[in-house]
Amino acid sequence: MKGRKWPWVLLGIMSTTCWGISGVFAKILFAISPRISPMTVTQVRMIIGGITILFIGWLVGRQPLKIWYRWHDAGIIVSYGILGLIPVQLFYFMTVKIGNASIATILQFIGPFFIMLYMAVRHHEIPSRLEVISAVAAFIGVVIVATNGRFTQLAITPLVLIYGLISAVGVATNTLIPRSLLKTFSSMEITGWGLVIAGIGLEVVSPTRITFALTSQVLVMFLMIIVIGTVIPFIAFTTVLKYISPTIASMLDAFEPLTATVGSVLVLGLHLSLATVVGSLIIIIAVIGLNYQPNEG
Repeated sequence: MKGRKWPWVLLGIMSTTCWGISGVFAKILFAISPRISPMTVTQVRMIIGGITILFIGWLVGRQPLKIWYRWHDAGIIVSYGILGLIPVQLFYFMTVKIGNASIATILQFIGPFFIMLYMAVRHHEIPSRLEVISAVAAFIGVVIVATNGRFTQLAITPLVLIYGLISAVGVATNTLIPRSLLKTFSSMEITGWGLVIAGIGLEVVSPTRITFALTSQVLVMFLMIIVIGTVIPFIAFTTVLKYISPTIASMLDAFEPLTATVGSVLVLGLHLSLATVVGSLIIIIAVIGLNYQPNEG
């Protein structure tokens, strides 16, 4: 790798680390007050984070409103928010609340395999040998994590597994739906509006009700989730994609589950069994293998 890429690689690592930390912040928030729901956290994160990203985009010369000039583009951005960002974020926080940040991020990390499956079925793209091996390895890793190495029983609740896999499907829809918009608009505009639309959609279904005390601890955790877990990583990673290859960028995603796991252990006192560690590492290596292209970088 050329030396000039290292600063952008480090910025990418910082971005994915911030996403991993956001799950730890959310778990702390849920522990502070059981009244705080994943729905509320998602709504606040999306609307405030999305508006902030759009505002910063406007400050640097973007034109956020242009995405609404054509019905086709508007339809895609609405689909992106509802079908892409809601599953990937709401079900992630639901997995964090009833499970933990580590398992939520690990399960979400298998999202690229749903993309591979979609491309194979929809576009008849035959997976390579490495992709097939990676998919099998990821499945084995998920089984080990879900059963803690005891294959006759689940070590996590079925709901944690289901919510985690829905969030992984969300990773796929979150990636696939807005692809055509990237030819015309910046990632900041697409992500900002997607977050706002998703937040508004959740507000329509379940209006936010503040039934918990807005203590300084609660406000600080919300601020951390919005700023460190949303605004900073989205803007930073968008910038990174201009200077490094998609392959390298996708490999940097491995720092997200690693950060969530280490943070859960150090901050929340989470105990990890050997089987969970092994299964998580298998999943991470499998996803890196899926994205590995020897001729890129």
